[in-house]
Amino acid sequence: MRLWALPILLIAALAICIILTAVAELPPYGMPGNPAHNQVTRRYIENAWEETGVLNMITAIVLDYRAYDTMFETIVLFTAVLAVVITLKTTEGKGD
Repeated sequence: MRLWALPILLIAALAICIILTAVAELPPYGMPGNPAHNQVTRRYIENAWEETGVLNMITAIVLDYRAYDTMFETIVLFTAVLAVVITLKTTEGKGD
């Protein structure tokens, strides 16, 4: 084994231990006290129509409550697609 492989293996083992510890600390799936079931969820469900005027609750959440988040996710996706297109683009015609 090469000498440079030992630090890489130690870093990988440390990362695996940290990830497994973090996963072990997660709350059980489906429990009512989980962070997914907090007051924000209740507010969205109870007040979506009154606060936004939109009948469809999903549309109210995506386009009103989370509009900036959705906009920036779209920008990141567009930038990634643009980077792939530029990377894979082949030039047609005669070279220099």
